[in-house]
Amino acid sequence: MQPTGATMKAVVLDGPGPPSALHIRQVPRPYPQRGWVLISVRAFGLNQSELHMRLGLAGGVTFPRIPGSEAVGVVAGCPGGEFSEGQQVATFGEGMGRAFDGGYAEYCCVPVAQVVPFRSDLDWTTLGAIPVMLATANGSLTIGLDAKEGQSLLIRGGTSSVGMATAVLAKRLGMRVLSTTRQEGKALALTDIGVDEVILDDGQVAGHVQSMVPGGVDAALELIGAPTLPDTLRSTRVHGVVCFTGMLSNHWIIDKFYPIEYIPRGVRLTSYRGGAADLPPAVLQGFIDAVSEYAAVVPIGAVHHIDQIVEAHTAMEEGRVAGKMVVLT
Repeated sequence: MQPTGATMKAVVLDGPGPPSALHIRQVPRPYPQRGWVLISVRAFGLNQSELHMRLGLAGGVTFPRIPGSEAVGVVAGCPGGEFSEGQQVATFGEGMGRAFDGGYAEYCCVPVAQVVPFRSDLDWTTLGAIPVMLATANGSLTIGLDAKEGQSLLIRGGTSSVGMATAVLAKRLGMRVLSTTRQEGKALALTDIGVDEVILDDGQVAGHVQSMVPGGVDAALELIGAPTLPDTLRSTRVHGVVCFTGMLSNHWIIDKFYPIEYIPRGVRLTSYRGGAADLPPAVLQGFIDAVSEYAAVVPIGAVHHIDQIVEAHTAMEEGRVAGKMVVLT
């Protein structure tokens, strides 16, 4: 039976608005039905999708809503027995924080299929930064780009959390990594994680890339969105691949799209959008183990407490942070 009167602290969004539209409230604690898992949330990462939702740019949202497309914590209840109470888990995926309440809370209740188990002694701050960031970076490289050792890779939007995670994974794969930033002061954050060449993004990156890699890069990851995609395509060689994954610019629609004129001759354009199914437990555990052994780094840009959610969203919207933003409960 559901505990009578059990409540929790949560961030509630009554409708689109500025960061101040995010309110801290005591709300009823959720209770899992069979096929769902109740998680005691220890940390959650901030994502651009949650910014889009707050700004009213996302579809499939009903209000009021507890946002949050990811979380890490321990299992507090699982009626179907798929997971054990106390087991460490990560969760993220379709509908979380939009169609049903998400991870901006002390507890969240999610479908079993959106839960990935792991074991670790790492702190919750580090673990909270990993799920969506790793899944998106890994999926973009493997599914979107089919990246290979020895190839060159351009990351457009390199100081975003996904951009930095992709750089870490690409260097572990043995790729040459070029990465962009619009702010010169963030260049060091990129070289610190192993980026080979940092390009100051003035809107015309293709010329810089072609001078560094004659003919263009083998692969390019577009994280800014539609405004920079044509220039990213021009940065890529014939038979090279560009993967459209991110929309940091909040613009993802290409107006009057004419493929023959828009896509350079012989360049391949793909996209990536995935969920928990694209992050098998072995991949998550392997990355966590690599971090524990100092063989990989987690690019954390800022850490906040749930009571500071307005401040955190303000910093995210203004683009003040390089790397992943994590919130502790």
